[in-house]
Amino acid sequence: MEKIDDHKYCFGVDIGGTTVKLGMFDALGDVLSKWEIKTRTENNGANIISDVCDSIKKKMGEKNIDPKDVMGVGVGAPGPVRKDGTIFGAVNLGWGVINMKKEFESLLNMPVVAGNDANVAALGEMWKGGGKGYDNLILVTLGTGVGGGIIIDEKILTGAKGAGGEIGHIHINDEESEACGCGNKGCLEQYASATGIARLARKRLEASDKDSILRGKEINAKTVFDAVKAGDPLAMEVAEEFGNYLGKGIAAISCVTNPDVVVIGGGVSKAGSVIIDYIKKYYVKYAFHASVETEFALATLDNDAGIFGAAKMALDNYYEKKESE
Repeated sequence: MEKIDDHKYCFGVDIGGTTVKLGMFDALGDVLSKWEIKTRTENNGANIISDVCDSIKKKMGEKNIDPKDVMGVGVGAPGPVRKDGTIFGAVNLGWGVINMKKEFESLLNMPVVAGNDANVAALGEMWKGGGKGYDNLILVTLGTGVGGGIIIDEKILTGAKGAGGEIGHIHINDEESEACGCGNKGCLEQYASATGIARLARKRLEASDKDSILRGKEINAKTVFDAVKAGDPLAMEVAEEFGNYLGKGIAAISCVTNPDVVVIGGGVSKAGSVIIDYIKKYYVKYAFHASVETEFALATLDNDAGIFGAAKMALDNYYEKKESE
C-alpha cells in the first residue's frame, strides 16, 4: 500500500482502565485514524505497554509508514507523571512506579513523551477543543470524580511529581465528616463529581419534606440536572450548593493561575450550559478581581481530548528538539 500522503505523522495514546484510545495524526494535528484496544490489567498491567506498541506498529504497517516519518508518540495515563515520563503508580492499571517514556521508547525506537491523562486532556481541549484560541486554561472534568488540568502559556503545569492540576482534592469544606476516596475530608470531589452531586441530592431529600420530582427516582447527576431544567425547587437548591462549592474551588485556582478560560468537561457537563450558569455565578462571587472576566466554556472533544493532547505533546517535543539543534 502506498503512503497516504507525504507528511510526517505522530500518534496520541490515552490509556484508560478499560480501553486504550489511539489516534494517528498528521504534522498539522489533523486526526487521520482513531481506534481502541482493550486494556489488559491482569498481571499488574504487564502487557499494556507492549499491546499499545504492537497496535501502533500494526497501524504503521497498514498505512505503509516508515518509522523515520513518525515525529513522535504522546501518551497519557491515569496517575501522577513526572516530566521525565515516570508515573508514580496507576492503581486501576496495576502499575507501580515505572518510567513510561523509557519503556515505550525501548519497544518503539521513536521519541515518546508522557503525561497525566487529565493534564493531557486539558492540553487537547486548549489545542482543538473548548479552549481553542487561548493559551491559559483550566480544565475541570466532572465525572465519577473531579479531575482536571492546568495549562499555562500552552504548557501543562506538571509539578514536582506530576500531581499538578489535582483539582478534585482541593480542600473546600472544614465541616465534612465523611472521607474522600483520597483519605482526606472535605475535598471538592465530594460535592462536584457525579457521585458528589447525587450525594448532595440524597442528603437534601432526607432533610426536607419538600415536593420534588426526584422523589422515588434513581438519584444521579443527570436526573438532578434534568429536574433543575424542569424548574424543580429542591433540585435547584442542590445545583446552587454544587455551584457554590465548584465556583469557590475554581476561584481559588484562578488566583494562582489567572486563566483565559475555564473549560468544563466530563459526563456531568452533558447537562449543558445550565452547569456553567450555576458555577459562574459563584465563581464571580469569590474570584480575585483580575480574574473575574475569565471565560467559561464546555469541553467539545469528549473522549478524544486525551489523544489530541497526547499528539500535541509529541508535536511540541519534536519541534522543540528541532529548534535546539
